Amino acid sequence: MEHRGLDTYGYFEREGSLGQVQTAFRPVVAAARERIGDAYGRRLHSAYLYGSVPRGTARPGRSDLDLLIALHHEPGGEDRDTTEALARGLDEEFPEIDGVGVLLYGKDRLLSEQERYDLGWFLAVLCTPLLGADLAEHLPRYRPDSLLARETNGDLAELLPGVRERIRAAATPEDYRKLCRGVSRHLVRTGFTLVMPRWGGWTSDLTESAEVFGQYYPERAEQMRAAAAAALDPVADPAVLRAYVEDLGPWLADEYTARHGAKTPRPAG
Repeated sequence: MEHRGLDTYGYFEREGSLGQVQTAFRPVVAAARERIGDAYGRRLHSAYLYGSVPRGTARPGRSDLDLLIALHHEPGGEDRDTTEALARGLDEEFPEIDGVGVLLYGKDRLLSEQERYDLGWFLAVLCTPLLGADLAEHLPRYRPDSLLARETNGDLAELLPGVRERIRAAATPEDYRKLCRGVSRHLVRTGFTLVMPRWGGWTSDLTESAEVFGQYYPERAEQMRAAAAAALDPVADPAVLRAYVEDLGPWLADEYTARHGAKTPRPAG
């Protein structure tokens, strides 16, 4: 049987590991580990890598470094300032990476019932422990089912108005490229999780995700392949972004809600 990111019992295997980090990225990963510990001190519970670097598929000078940081308490303004300075310093010092993205949460939220099938699943399956005690030990095993699909990406309809605002506010080619990369990634991942329960597995590879989606929606396959390509090599073309929010995005949101339902609302703040 084709390996689809599952163990013999049908549960997701954790993807990525420190052993898969390519030689070019080991210095920045080591620096991130040291600086996170120094920056947060006793506030820190644990830190994780996710994305292409721990999967061993990162491209020097093209890929970003993705981090998740869990604090003992809910983050405040000082914590966010620390995160911004940490990300900026790593990005400026290491040319091997093209940007640093940091997710910052309190450990109680990551382990909460309301986040069990969203942030909890994300940490347990897609994040590689970097520093501190692994919170995944307190989380369940996960399967590729409709509940997981709903709680991970069932909020596209809610997010689209904000994406439209960001597109209207974009002013430079770099603004458009950043939006193109982020929005393209989100659409491809949403397209994949739409069909994930039927396919019965997991992949974080955007090209493969688009191909899997196309097996179930051949009439939209070319659009999703183009989105996967744009996620890897973003373009500064406003027309690409407009097509996302005027055609592919609204269709995908409607189809997602019809098949899996809308994501459970989260409390404000």
